[in-house]
Amino acid sequence: MNASASRWEAVIGLEVHAQLSTRTKIFCACPTQFGSRANSQTCPVCLGLPGVLPVLNRQVVDCALRLGLACGSRIAPASVFARKNYFYPDLPKNYQISQYDKPLCEGGQVEMMVDGHPRTARLVRIHLEEDAGKSMHDQTGGTTSLVDLNRCGVPLAEIVGEPDLRHPEEAGAYLTALRQLVRYLGICDGNMEEGSLRCDANVSVRPTGASTFGTRVEIKNMNSIRGVVAALEHEIRRQGKLLDEGGTVNQETRTWDPDRGVTVFMRSKEHAHDYRYFPDPDLVPLHVDEAWLARVRTQLPELPMARLQRFTAQYALPVYDAVLLTESRELADYYEDLARTLGDAKQASNWMMAEVLRLLNERGESIGRFSVRPPAVAALLHLVKDGAISGKIAKEVFDEMVATGAPAEAIVARRGLRQISDEPSLTAAVDKILDAHPGQVKAYLGGKEGLAGFFVGQLMQATAGQANPKLANQLVRAALERRRSPA
Repeated sequence: MNASASRWEAVIGLEVHAQLSTRTKIFCACPTQFGSRANSQTCPVCLGLPGVLPVLNRQVVDCALRLGLACGSRIAPASVFARKNYFYPDLPKNYQISQYDKPLCEGGQVEMMVDGHPRTARLVRIHLEEDAGKSMHDQTGGTTSLVDLNRCGVPLAEIVGEPDLRHPEEAGAYLTALRQLVRYLGICDGNMEEGSLRCDANVSVRPTGASTFGTRVEIKNMNSIRGVVAALEHEIRRQGKLLDEGGTVNQETRTWDPDRGVTVFMRSKEHAHDYRYFPDPDLVPLHVDEAWLARVRTQLPELPMARLQRFTAQYALPVYDAVLLTESRELADYYEDLARTLGDAKQASNWMMAEVLRLLNERGESIGRFSVRPPAVAALLHLVKDGAISGKIAKEVFDEMVATGAPAEAIVARRGLRQISDEPSLTAAVDKILDAHPGQVKAYLGGKEGLAGFFVGQLMQATAGQANPKLANQLVRAALERRRSPA
């Protein structure tokens, strides 16, 4: 850390928009499918044509309630939708329906892992709003901009965090945990590349150890967790350097340019009064009673941090392994199914970490689409436990199982891969190998006991790798000791 960096401490708060996984938009029946032809998923309601009336999608509220309950937020018995007024080409109504002073959820926290240790970051609120359209610049090779309004009215939950984060890496951990949570809850696919999860970062710097906040800058246009971390790192350096040189930080909105690795001025920062909020006259207050909350609570799954902690306690897994195996709900389910079927949680974890995750990464595949299911993997690992095949052979068999869909036993039988554990025949093979290498036998008996590995290797070669490795080691050493001259 340089001297300038040590003088300044960052204060970071994130605003995350999660697109809720509903089939239709928040106030109309238009579909929300990603990638459809431009302007093909619109109607008079989401276009804001005169005389139309929005109707709230109940499933959108269910999704937001799941998130609020999972984060421990206070759920408002009555919340109000407001009009947020501003002009932009991709906002056909010239206002966005959002929530302002009476949001659906207040407070709460996000649980995350930072450097292998659990910690929390507080939330200000979670509120509902509709998305705007999308402006596309330089699509025609000139200066023309195009507008796609398919996204208008797509339901969003805006998750506003308190400024509790101090390092870009913490912001990355926060986003990772939030993405994991919404996917566990089944309310958002978390795809940042497609814009299903979008993050705006607010960051300021202050003298290290100070209690007051510096001037806040907002950063937009970050489409990956790595991008958020990189943008924050640059902006913190920029503000620190500016203050070191006697300058001042302006409250403004900047955009992240990933190609140049810099933040760029976008516009001066808006304030709430600039949007002229007022309650939307076309929407009545949203009332959530205890019966509704009770129903949503019954739909909550075991949450990521709770599952991670249970894995370390119940299965005695290292924290690192538990973090990886609970990365998604489907992956954690797969592991637990394998551990139960196999009856060995540690062996199941080892195989998941070394082989299953390897193939998923190589194939760019999710565990939900992985063709080899836990019972088939358990059958393979039982062959290893029973001594029928070695661990090395098991990896070859597993690759073939994934490629062909054939069961382990059939592959082993077809290829003649079963281990040789017949002690008399292996003993005879060992004696033959020792007779063929008298010089190495003499050297072993003279103290070079590492040569035992040479003889084991010769035995494995003679049996095409099918000798039981453990038995092979035992028989080689026993045969060598039989040849030791009496003292």
